[in-house]
Amino acid sequence: MSQNNTETREEFARRIVYEDNHLVIMNKIAGELSQGDDTGVTPLLEKVRDYIRVQKQKEGNVFCGLIHRIDRPVSGIIAYARTSKSLDRMCKLLKEHQLHKFYWAIVEGVPEVKQQKLVNWVFKNSDRNKTYINDKETEGWQYAELDYTVIAHSERYSLLEVELHTGRHHQIRVQLSHIGHPIKGDIKYGARRPEPDASICLHARRLWFEHPVTHVPVIAEAEPFNPLFRKILNGEGGGNE
Repeated sequence: MSQNNTETREEFARRIVYEDNHLVIMNKIAGELSQGDDTGVTPLLEKVRDYIRVQKQKEGNVFCGLIHRIDRPVSGIIAYARTSKSLDRMCKLLKEHQLHKFYWAIVEGVPEVKQQKLVNWVFKNSDRNKTYINDKETEGWQYAELDYTVIAHSERYSLLEVELHTGRHHQIRVQLSHIGHPIKGDIKYGARRPEPDASICLHARRLWFEHPVTHVPVIAEAEPFNPLFRKILNGEGGGNE
């Protein structure tokens, strides 16, 4: 799975899309972990903590709190808190649906409906690390809602902008697959073939929120690493393979 294990501090710093005394917002590489797990791979959380320690010349323990997560094969924007106060306030914004999240997704095919709200109920099977979907309200299942807009397409693929209203496990992946347009490379949810680096063509593009301390509106954007996003957006015929 793609991630840069030889990244210099300068290269890492160029992945910072927003930074102040309260927050660090990063552009995550597909394959990078948002936070630690049992694989022993250094997660982005620890890289951010190390960056703060070195760049800000801090000694001892450095606070760095994860506000939200992105699936490992997904790239894009992810926010970390530099103080416990900002972490608490950002988590409150997330809970109250005031942390607005927008994604770009390259999906197989071209949806007939170019702009649509998807509403379903989903269930996470932790043993299989997979989410199942139902069109009807089901006891024990979670409500899932998103809006998508087709912003460009090639012969075989479409580039969608997705506004996520509920943050369910694998939500975008399973909802887009459910309407017959799985994300390119996402074989878990019906894509025809995997990507060579085991990533999927889903990118967290933008965060929009009110700053937890200054209360100034913040719009942070992360450019996709995968050039196919821009090729399709620019009408260069990408994604026809």
